[in-house]
Amino acid sequence: MAPTKTSRIPVRDRILAAASELFYREGVQNVGIDRIIAESGVAKMSLYNHFKSKDALIAAWLEQQDDSWRNCFLARVEALATAPGDRLLAIFDVLKEWFEEPNFRGCAFINSAVELVHSDHPGYQVALAHNQATHAFVLRLVHAAQLSNPEALAQQIILLMEGAIVVAMIQRNAEVALQAKQAATTLIAASHSS
Repeated sequence: MAPTKTSRIPVRDRILAAASELFYREGVQNVGIDRIIAESGVAKMSLYNHFKSKDALIAAWLEQQDDSWRNCFLARVEALATAPGDRLLAIFDVLKEWFEEPNFRGCAFINSAVELVHSDHPGYQVALAHNQATHAFVLRLVHAAQLSNPEALAQQIILLMEGAIVVAMIQRNAEVALQAKQAATTLIAASHSS
């Protein structure tokens, strides 16, 4: 009997692929282990051989999302603009592209942090680390653009980004990215003049 296409994919990858789709679409609290097992086509023991608990699986999924974000989102921002100040604004163009995707359901990190609540949960810790990495990226761009009050400006841009993500998800409106970009433009202009 020839192996199926699914059986050639490593078990860990099949579990993560099923969890990724389900967690993002339905939320980490709404999806049980049995559902992930059924969707991935693996045995329960195989799942627990790769992930000691559902909490560990959530954390691994969020780590995978973080890797993807760093590879795709940051590269796209850098592809759209070369100057640091322009890159700060390109963030919102990339957000708009993301919001327009048919399967957009908000930010996996924001959604999971809200669902997990407890700061000691390993998934919450990954979400926090992602937030800190995003802040560091924005802060580097602010410093590179030589804008005044870099810490405050970086935090304001993060607030605009995260606010746009939440509003885009709730309203199903990609245009909020452009509104956030207009607000960021005003903040950056004010930072140049101070």
